[in-house]
Amino acid sequence: MRSWNRPKVPQLPGHGEVPRIFDTASGRIAEAKPDGVASIYVCGITPYDSTHIGHAATYLTYDTLIRLWLDAGYDVNYVQNTTDVDDPLLERAHATGVDWRQLASDQTERFRRDMESLAVIPPDHYIAVTEKMFAISGAVASLVERDIAYRVDDDIYFDIAAAEAVAPWHLGDESHYDRQTMLELSGARGGDPDRSGKRDPLDPLLWRAAREGEPNWASVLGRGRPGWHIECSVIAAEYLDLPLTVKGGGSDLIFPHHEFSAGHTAAITATPLAALYSHAGLVAYRGTKMSKSLGNLVLVGSLTESGVDPRAIRLVLLGQRYRENWEWTEALLASATGRLEAWDAWASSAVAGDSSVLPRLRVLLAQDLDTPAGLAEIDSVIESGIPATTGDLDAIEALLGLRLG
Repeated sequence: MRSWNRPKVPQLPGHGEVPRIFDTASGRIAEAKPDGVASIYVCGITPYDSTHIGHAATYLTYDTLIRLWLDAGYDVNYVQNTTDVDDPLLERAHATGVDWRQLASDQTERFRRDMESLAVIPPDHYIAVTEKMFAISGAVASLVERDIAYRVDDDIYFDIAAAEAVAPWHLGDESHYDRQTMLELSGARGGDPDRSGKRDPLDPLLWRAAREGEPNWASVLGRGRPGWHIECSVIAAEYLDLPLTVKGGGSDLIFPHHEFSAGHTAAITATPLAALYSHAGLVAYRGTKMSKSLGNLVLVGSLTESGVDPRAIRLVLLGQRYRENWEWTEALLASATGRLEAWDAWASSAVAGDSSVLPRLRVLLAQDLDTPAGLAEIDSVIESGIPATTGDLDAIEALLGLRLG
């Protein structure tokens, strides 16, 4: 599946530091140092509604990380999926009377446009789940053959205990949640802990047998479609060397999605999924987490269509600590718009020369993607009356994704 157009990323003199980010699995700041090529997998959208600010915040987080890797001199292999068949998508299609394939296609295209408007670096491989049914069903079949999966009626589930006995993975390695929290989150986030016949209430679905009126695919398992977590495991292993440098996504994916993606990968390949697990904070609006199911969305496309400069949206997002929860407000957008006007005015009289902001900007951003400190550094330079140089503008465009002037 095609991605979107890549923004300009100027080549800067010298190299920046290897970025250090918070690793959820270890609970500490760790160096995100690639072993050769930097490899990153970021879980993509389920395309049944437009891109909201929470989505944008997540993808901008890993856009920043990728920019820092490039500046440090690394090649990057970036993979992102789109879950273009899943219960929420099918439910929306049914409710609106739109064919699920058309809904997925339309919303994926809107997502591409939104990411391009925000100057987000696109994945090298943008993969739809529906493109990988053969590979996914084959992976599930291998787990069944090795007794790491079992059937409940015609559905197939991952056997946590069997996987723990043979794979370099144990439940909780990544999330460190207690069992009661896992049970609650499983029920709230697509699992079925109350289903009878399962060996463990937490065992996740690998393959859902065909139901009347639902899309399904022929496979060695019988007709059906995959569970959520196995999709990302299979796609990541096909396009990236394991273990990944970083597995990324929103913090609501810590459990069950990333926990079981790691478990599936370890059980299939006997290799850990990732060296580091990174998670972006969640965005609220009017006091409640922004959510498609709740409908309290601020959409990137609606903002830009109303005349908001996408660079101002980017500045709002860069102004937040990436792994903290925060709330979108009109005041934040107004402040970012004012900041952008000041930065554009400063850039309009830029003179040829090297950058005075680059060394400090590199240091700040490498420390757990501290974009708020990076923005404050630019503000300080402007307020001090130091004129802009062409080198400054290149540094800001390369590292912060903002083209000024």
